[in-house]
Amino acid sequence: MHRPSALTLDLDDTLLDGAGLEESILRVCDSLATMYPGLDASQLKSANAAAWMEYWHDVEEDWTLGRLDSAAFSLEGWRRTLFACGCTDDDAVRMACGLHRQFARDAHRLYDDVQELFDYVRGAKLPIALITNGASDVQREKLEVLGISHLFVAVVVSGELGSAKPDALPFIMAAEALGSEPSRTWHVGDNLRKDVAGARSAGLVAVWLNRHAVQRAENDPEPDLEIDTLSRIPDLISCTAS
Repeated sequence: MHRPSALTLDLDDTLLDGAGLEESILRVCDSLATMYPGLDASQLKSANAAAWMEYWHDVEEDWTLGRLDSAAFSLEGWRRTLFACGCTDDDAVRMACGLHRQFARDAHRLYDDVQELFDYVRGAKLPIALITNGASDVQREKLEVLGISHLFVAVVVSGELGSAKPDALPFIMAAEALGSEPSRTWHVGDNLRKDVAGARSAGLVAVWLNRHAVQRAENDPEPDLEIDTLSRIPDLISCTAS
């Protein structure tokens, strides 16, 4: 394995701490229960989890590939949540959507090890690109709130490209934008099926970020490298042949 000439990085649950999403939903439910006395926060939380699980199964591909905008996506999810709790008030649905966007923005935060990685790649003059699945407006807004867009040579968003991980195309496009051969490009991501399988299909070196010590199943994609924190990347690079 050769030392990388560039890195590509996943966003959600790799750089961006996904715990913020759950926090934002809980805040919406608590706020709705305060504003609408007939609603119960605990019931809303349960209904929201069930509604999103069912709805996501139906629309994941459309949302990921940019065929469903985030406003319609959010509106329908909260409509189902409130309907399950006996509320059919359109104003309440719109209120929930507005609060969710606001609270989600407030909750966006990077993992503690991300800045260290950014400092390293800047000092090493190692170019980086971002590859993320999701609707364009939602993913771009995350980058805006986090203030990190300028760090990337390229940002590849599935909702703009019409192709999503684990397809090879997003990885190939990112490597081309970086001017790096796929075999000299390391992709770092948390998802075995999307990040690891996709990177390997495009000829990139797949680095699996396994923060929570998950055990791979027998038929799970096999990464080239596995790390439990982004802080390990500099050492891994220094140990590889130039």
